[in-house]
Amino acid sequence: MSFTRFAARRLAEMIATLLCASFVVFGAMYLAPGSPASFLLSGRSASPEALAAISAQYHLDDPFFVRYLRWLGDMAQGDFGRSITYRTDVSGLLADRLPTTLLLIAMALVVVVVVGLLLGRLAAARGGATDSAVLVTTTFAVGTPSFVAAVLLQALFAVKLGWFPSGGAGDGFFDQLWHLTLPAIALALYLIGLLARVTRSAMLEALDSEHVTVARSRGVPERHVIRRHAFRNSLGTVLTTGGLIVSTLLVCTILVESAFGIGGIGQLLELSTSTKDFPTVQAISLIIVALFMIVNLIVDLLLPLVDPRITLGSRRSSA
Repeated sequence: MSFTRFAARRLAEMIATLLCASFVVFGAMYLAPGSPASFLLSGRSASPEALAAISAQYHLDDPFFVRYLRWLGDMAQGDFGRSITYRTDVSGLLADRLPTTLLLIAMALVVVVVVGLLLGRLAAARGGATDSAVLVTTTFAVGTPSFVAAVLLQALFAVKLGWFPSGGAGDGFFDQLWHLTLPAIALALYLIGLLARVTRSAMLEALDSEHVTVARSRGVPERHVIRRHAFRNSLGTVLTTGGLIVSTLLVCTILVESAFGIGGIGQLLELSTSTKDFPTVQAISLIIVALFMIVNLIVDLLLPLVDPRITLGSRRSSA
């Protein structure tokens, strides 16, 4: 399949998936107990005039599909509605908070990739005690939920040692990096263990392959065998976990931001859900779905470049 045809097909799939997700997100408000007007009021009592004003503002008297199409058109133009809790445009809330969350996810992703690949490569290349130590370490990492890691890191490095701030996002780029270091590590810990294990398994499989045996029989130095054959050939399998890694980061950032008091969209989503601020929840949910689909598209496009044995539109199963 040509690159153009594949990209067009994946783009069409993304649009269809996003439309389905938007329908589910929008329709969820009408599945909640009570009328949409009472839901928007968050349980507060209101006069008939107030109910009529809310119905007019949100077009609740229109047919469902008319309301959905109007809402979808507004979303496509960047109009995410008005927050019930904060009494301001949702787009403004997202513009203030999204950069912090994206920076936190980017920092955590760097930690995951660097440490996870390093541990997996060391375990597969050296074996023995190193392999056992990595397996024990990654078992601990995989078994530690993000919110538990956040509490432990806060207690040790922020409260007891005082090396890092215990909360907040900081002001300015470098101050943000300092404030987000502990949250990024807490967010990355589970995924470090996951990526290290995937890398180790993929490299061990590559080291047992026939072409590696041939390379060793020809006297190729072991460091070249590890780098050029085992590690490079394992990157395709490692890359297929990219979607899982990013989706986990998007979900776990809610817990980590709440634990550290970071004013990102994760904490905003938690607060909006608890206060039934549905316009905000709708917008954040769609953004998360869109980010997840974009990451999966990037992974599909990069796989043939990383591993020429993989063709566009196909994925190797991870080890």
